[in-house]
Amino acid sequence: MSALDHFWAVIPAGGAGTRLWPVSRAAAPKFLHDLTGDGRSLLQHTVDRLVPLVEDRLLVVTGVAHREAVLAELPAVDPEAVVAEPSPRDSMAAIGLAAAMLERVDPLAVMGSFAADHVVTDPAAFEEAVSRAVEVAQEDWLVTLGITPTYAATGFGYIRLGEPLSGHPGVHLVADFVEKPSADVAQRYVDGRAHRWNAGMFVGRPRVLLDLLAEGDPDFADRLRAIAAEPERMDELWARLPLIAVDHAVAEPAAATGRVAVVPVDPGWDDIGDFDALAGLLGADEGRVSVLGDADLVRAIASTGLVVPGSGRLVAVVGLDDVVVVDTPDALLVTSREHAQRVKEIVAGLRETGPQHLT
Repeated sequence: MSALDHFWAVIPAGGAGTRLWPVSRAAAPKFLHDLTGDGRSLLQHTVDRLVPLVEDRLLVVTGVAHREAVLAELPAVDPEAVVAEPSPRDSMAAIGLAAAMLERVDPLAVMGSFAADHVVTDPAAFEEAVSRAVEVAQEDWLVTLGITPTYAATGFGYIRLGEPLSGHPGVHLVADFVEKPSADVAQRYVDGRAHRWNAGMFVGRPRVLLDLLAEGDPDFADRLRAIAAEPERMDELWARLPLIAVDHAVAEPAAATGRVAVVPVDPGWDDIGDFDALAGLLGADEGRVSVLGDADLVRAIASTGLVVPGSGRLVAVVGLDDVVVVDTPDALLVTSREHAQRVKEIVAGLRETGPQHLT
């Protein structure tokens, strides 16, 4: 597929990935890691699948502490395209700043926001869906991609499909965004076929995004536009921006008034939110121990699950099902796939009482 005229990719690269500790940490979050075992980081994979659509029209928004690491990961990207936010303010500030910058650079721009730490295994399906989303966004819609659910996930939000969008076969209005459901409700969503996973991918004109934000919080939009116009005021204005996700600030209120469309797609998407998801991605669902790293350092007998050998020493697992073992030079994690979501509780405890270098 050839690049789309005036289409820009925005990549918010933030978060600490606390459910993937001790691999992912504040100093080296998950988007900087190779979690697929092919030698490329999640950030590099994100750029790889967007370049065919945008060529060099992309912006990466990351934290000051990670900017140099991002530049090292992306040597072909213009350093001016890697924007450092002074402090984490959640996704609305990061995406909104990019929108305000693009609004000034390219009046015809359509932007798409795609997280730096997701996996897509069917890039052709992804490209086709993004291309359709851009077509719809050119008519001043805010557009999201709705991922076909493959199981009753309780860790994702959902999108309920509304009426078909006139003139765009297969595209729907968003009836509403649904928060993470219980297991029973999630199963009903999957069985009913009217819901899609919300992967947080949004496509729209920068002006449309900022004007929608201004309807609920005009000061927020004004400050973002002021930073784009006078970058030297970044430190002054950034700390005054609200801490809020783009979903809550823009997408949900806009959907309530019928101004958000959704392109359903099944691109083999995963956000690798915890070690259970990572184990499944790497083949542990096939009844074996999957390894991320040097397989010669792992010995497994009558076991299934995931082992990440990162300390250089041998890891042996005997007679355990769905185990997760993550061995690093300064921390060892042992849990089960069932309890993988609770790893974040360990990180929270370390932040309160433990050695700060471990977080």
